[in-house]
Amino acid sequence: MANTEQDPGNLMEAIVALAKRRGFVFQSSEIYGGINGFFDYGPLGAELKKNIRDCWWDDMVRRREDIVGIETSIIMHPKVWEASGHVAGFTDPLVDCKVSKQRFRADQLFFAAVIVDGKTIGYVSALESAATGAELQSAAEEFKRKKAVQGQLTPVQPRDMTEVTPDEIPLIPSPATGEPGSLTAPRSFNMMFQTNVGAMTDASSVAYLRPETAQGMFVDFKNVVDTGRVKLPFGIAQIGKSFRNEITPRNFIFRSREFEQMEMEYFIHEDADWAKCHREWIDWCRQWLGSIGLPESHLSEYNHPKEKLAFYSKGTTDIMFRFPFGVQELWGIAARGNYDLSQHAKVSGVPQEIFDEAAKKRFTPHVIEPAVGVDRIFLAVLCAAYAEEEVRDEKGGVEKRTVLRLNPRIAPVKVAVLPLLKNKPELTARAREIHGRLKRKYAVFYDEGGAIGRRYRRQDEIGTPWCVTIDFDTIEKDGSFTLRERDSMQQRRISEAELFALLDEKVY
Repeated sequence: MANTEQDPGNLMEAIVALAKRRGFVFQSSEIYGGINGFFDYGPLGAELKKNIRDCWWDDMVRRREDIVGIETSIIMHPKVWEASGHVAGFTDPLVDCKVSKQRFRADQLFFAAVIVDGKTIGYVSALESAATGAELQSAAEEFKRKKAVQGQLTPVQPRDMTEVTPDEIPLIPSPATGEPGSLTAPRSFNMMFQTNVGAMTDASSVAYLRPETAQGMFVDFKNVVDTGRVKLPFGIAQIGKSFRNEITPRNFIFRSREFEQMEMEYFIHEDADWAKCHREWIDWCRQWLGSIGLPESHLSEYNHPKEKLAFYSKGTTDIMFRFPFGVQELWGIAARGNYDLSQHAKVSGVPQEIFDEAAKKRFTPHVIEPAVGVDRIFLAVLCAAYAEEEVRDEKGGVEKRTVLRLNPRIAPVKVAVLPLLKNKPELTARAREIHGRLKRKYAVFYDEGGAIGRRYRRQDEIGTPWCVTIDFDTIEKDGSFTLRERDSMQQRRISEAELFALLDEKVY
């Protein structure tokens, strides 16, 4: 068995193709040409996504005594977003190409001066990617050749358009046209989706689709304290949809306009060691990612430099994941101080405090916030699990096997039940019987069509960890059946009781 290496671009294309072919992810409104930044999840995708949510909820809420869960509405009072700063400050820097009418996020559009013998002879540009620096260097070399300029080319120094000076803007080529002079200066663009509540469409009816789930937990903080029998330190967790009018949705479901978040606000005493608590949550998040199958070799950490932190933030660490398109943020863990609760107390006039029995005083708790997107986790597990390899077929020849090595916790199908032959009623009846018992507790699949090897390959491609084959020994001997493991492709005899014990151990 040999793995087939793929370059990152081809790997991403293969994953996207598999997601469509096997019913994981579809483009939203596809029959009408689709709509950029929105996606639908097919039968297997919906199951995988639900499993990710369920694992997070079980581990974050049900298996801990210090965290409770809530569910808040997507549309909230507009003053929520004024208090949180989203109305005034939830913006991305935007650059327009006046010729192509395309828009780019300024922090994702990079440029560099082309310098020969210390003199700037022009500029090149490229959109953010895993190879931005190399693309700019190659473009600079091509620019120098086209201009027929002799001399030593200085290695390019990439900068993004948030760092551009007014004098440079007319000289930077648009990535859409390749010609300078059409890019605008960066300007702020609010990413919240605006809507209207009620029959009127005037200023008094303006509301927003939430850009994050966190504010719902801050706004309901007092309700949870009053009803939930909670004591510091404690957390409030939530899973729900959020909406951001991204300028440039990209990389499949990595950055989209409608997405699902899993967030938790962990409230601590104002005198608590926030750095220690922050580190504990970083470690917990990394451990959890490992429990659903993300390899430690693909993970790293990025600590936001102090000069780029919000004024109220004590520290933010992103757990990064190595996607085929580069290392990108997967999970952010932020120490936010007491800013959010203080802002809502100030704007609403309702104190957001807890009484300290020992010190006999009231105070506003501080918070540690681990926030992750379900869709990004979904994409990460597909990328980590996808493999192509050469294996021996039933006749001894070599064939390519595509396999998703999904962790059993999140695999959309846990077991496939396969009668050896579909025209033998005694085999199919026994297979249906086992299938019926399994599906009371697990997501299972029954398949009797085609050669057994072909059926195994179909299950490999959707990530099913185990296949059980009902054969004549099942009927004529001790009732055991063949268990085939996805990753090793090894087979062994197993009883029904042993199968259920295996599932109870691996699928928790």
